[in-house]
Amino acid sequence: MVHHVPLRRSRPRTAVVLGVAGLLGLAGTLSACGSEPAGPRLELTAAVPSSVPDDTVLRVGDPMTEVALELSGLDDELDFDVEWANITGGPKTLEAFRADAIDVGSVADVPPLFAEWTGVDVKVVAARETVDPLEHPTYELGVAPGVQVDDLADLAGKKIAYSPGQAQGALLLKVLAEAGLTKDDVELVEMASVDDVYVNALGSGQVDVAPLGQALVATYLAKYEQDGATTVAPGVRDDAWVLYTPTEVVQDARKAAAIKQYTEVWGEAQEWVNEHPEEFAKGFYEEHEGLSAEDAAYVVDELGTFEVPQQWDGVIARNQEVADLLATEQDHDELDLTDIYDRRFEPAAEAS
Repeated sequence: MVHHVPLRRSRPRTAVVLGVAGLLGLAGTLSACGSEPAGPRLELTAAVPSSVPDDTVLRVGDPMTEVALELSGLDDELDFDVEWANITGGPKTLEAFRADAIDVGSVADVPPLFAEWTGVDVKVVAARETVDPLEHPTYELGVAPGVQVDDLADLAGKKIAYSPGQAQGALLLKVLAEAGLTKDDVELVEMASVDDVYVNALGSGQVDVAPLGQALVATYLAKYEQDGATTVAPGVRDDAWVLYTPTEVVQDARKAAAIKQYTEVWGEAQEWVNEHPEEFAKGFYEEHEGLSAEDAAYVVDELGTFEVPQQWDGVIARNQEVADLLATEQDHDELDLTDIYDRRFEPAAEAS
């Protein structure tokens, strides 16, 4: 039995405005009365079908792309329905995967590693990087009012927010290494980076330093700069971004075909954002995220422009370095990322 969320629908997509709690509650309801029948099984070594059956539905947690596709009209290039979920970040995406609530998530390159380490087998199906990543970091280090951090060496002795299972945690480990410091040289305060938790922790003095995404940088400075809040650049590359999915999803021939088409259009959407920064700033950061026009423009400018690598050798190598670092620092099993990146979806492979 196929269940669709009764929301606004216009071919070829369905827009879902549920957050995590609503979506997971819906997933539980659907599970109780039967889920959508699986399509023909597709072996992981088999070519991905080039056509998508008409009744295929892909459930995607990627609000940024949802807005970009709608603003650009690129959603008309999709030959299937998309059920959009307002889900972002590794923890919420993994929770949704476990509940069979979404098929595809959009995250940094660390959450797929933790999915594997916590028993959820996944595949990366798309990758994005930033042009001039050191000039346009995804994160900055927020510094609490009254705390002096002029360069990375000043992190010694500071209380720093640390989320081991998120990209922010991996970033912090790389930053410490860049500064010639270890975890023993600072006080790590373990807390998940969800919503504005880090902003509030900095503002209240719970921590001295916390990694903040650029949207949160704007929020943080707007609230606390008058009190002396500052930020410093991380000084290390932090731009990797991927789409990933539970492995069982790409073993469904219908879903795999839909993902192949989705990743192609997703790549076009990255270029559209590059070419229409003002329109995207207004449509996503102002209207969807609630930032002011000034802050929205700031975020888009700070993040720079994106590129979708045609082949993944460099992407995989850099992500492998992150996996090895986390395995050492956090006592995880070693991972071979050539098993996680599904290169059937690599742009160079799709073009051949």
